Amino acid sequence: MVGLSIGEKHFIQGGIAQDLRSDGRKRLTTRPIYVETGVISQANGSARVRMGATDVIASVKAELGRPNALQPDKGKVVVNVDCSPTAAPMFEGRGGEELSAELAVALQRCLLGGKSGSGAGIDLSSLVVVEGKICWDLYIDGLVVSSDGNLLDALGAAIKAALSNTGIPKVNVAAGASGDEQPEVDVSDEEFLQFDTSRVPVIVTLTKVGRHYIVDATSEEESQMCLAVSISINRQGRICGLTKRGGAGLDPSIILDMISVAKTVSEQLINTLDSHIAAAEAGEEES
Repeated sequence: MVGLSIGEKHFIQGGIAQDLRSDGRKRLTTRPIYVETGVISQANGSARVRMGATDVIASVKAELGRPNALQPDKGKVVVNVDCSPTAAPMFEGRGGEELSAELAVALQRCLLGGKSGSGAGIDLSSLVVVEGKICWDLYIDGLVVSSDGNLLDALGAAIKAALSNTGIPKVNVAAGASGDEQPEVDVSDEEFLQFDTSRVPVIVTLTKVGRHYIVDATSEEESQMCLAVSISINRQGRICGLTKRGGAGLDPSIILDMISVAKTVSEQLINTLDSHIAAAEAGEEES
């Protein structure tokens, strides 16, 4: 937890009330974002994202597996998060384990929607190689290197960038397999299919401090929050997932207002993130 004096708390709360935060931003302004792709050579895709002093890395590993019997026409995505003990004192011991699990669940919900898969930002059907027999399993790992608030949004941005950097090996399926036989496959080492990220969302967390909502909260601002609602929205304006932490229940009209604000913020965030991803990819190709 961030230890603040009473004066510091009043300064943060008063600034937010006047739409002038302690770092000079307005309530709905994000910190500058920096993106680097291809940071882990052993992964199918990877990226590092920095938002202020928050620094995270995401990697994607693709492995062939067998579809779930209940969803034979879909691949699988598993999200894991590790909070490095050096990122913040509160990450040492069980504190880091609990936050890692909480972030992983929230990311899974924001990226993949409900249990039915409706609203999913990742098209699981695109991961199927042979229906009911072979699919791609995507293992998405997030690492928190340094923490100064808004971890969920930063990890979401890093995952989107890592998926943009991901190449799925081309698979040739041998003909002739019948019934329950597992078909033989040849996985190419040279041909890769670019992962489609057109539906992958960004995450916008609205943090309530006093009577107002802010985006991209720092650790100090988060220490003064009443509640936070995280909404994942893709370029088409579709809501892919929603999570809430802290506080009591919310009136539906307030949630609708928050979604409207999040959509406005997400448009600018997506454009900024996509341009940074494109620049990072271009730089990686040149090097």
